[in-house]
Amino acid sequence: MAKSKSFHHGDLKRALMRSALEILDKEDVAGVTIRAVAKRAGVSHAAPANHFPDRRALLTALAAEQFAVVFDKIRAGIDAKTSDTRADLDPLDRIAVLFDSFLTYGLEYPYRYQLLWRYDLVDHEVEIVKQPADRVYDFLVGEIEKVVDRNTVDPDTVSVTIWSMMHGYLDLRMTGMFEDRRDRISGAPRAQAMLMIVRDYLHDLGSRV
Repeated sequence: MAKSKSFHHGDLKRALMRSALEILDKEDVAGVTIRAVAKRAGVSHAAPANHFPDRRALLTALAAEQFAVVFDKIRAGIDAKTSDTRADLDPLDRIAVLFDSFLTYGLEYPYRYQLLWRYDLVDHEVEIVKQPADRVYDFLVGEIEKVVDRNTVDPDTVSVTIWSMMHGYLDLRMTGMFEDRRDRISGAPRAQAMLMIVRDYLHDLGSRV
């Protein structure tokens, strides 16, 4: 196995994280062990101890970093569309960007995506994970709150509905159960057609306010 690029003094943690990500992308989470990561980084198996006392700490740090990556993708997607349209996106369009960002990320990096939700391997209660993970979910809730009336609809329930649909569809795409087909009526890719249904529902809720 090829080693990662050499690191400068004081950059061991970054080198270990990079090595862990490289192994994760090739071998799934089962291949990400302290010993394997140290070997790929070109250090002794005891060297990571100061930064990652055990495998769970390493995987937790990796998941925290990837939650931040996903959020950055969402923000970049919004900025790109805003630049194209030269106008602010409405909440439903911003939700669509979130959906598309997760779909693109999960299909391109399936092992990274799967790691995010591994409660048996990742400590989701520590702040380094909670903060970036909550930022993504709170973004979704915040956009829904702009559309619905809290007195008649619980934004969290709507958020969980969209969250479940998004991750359920992505999981089924990743396992090969669903193919990337188009909606027979609109001609849109399946994921976009699904979002159209959600958009119509949220637009209908908003029109009642």
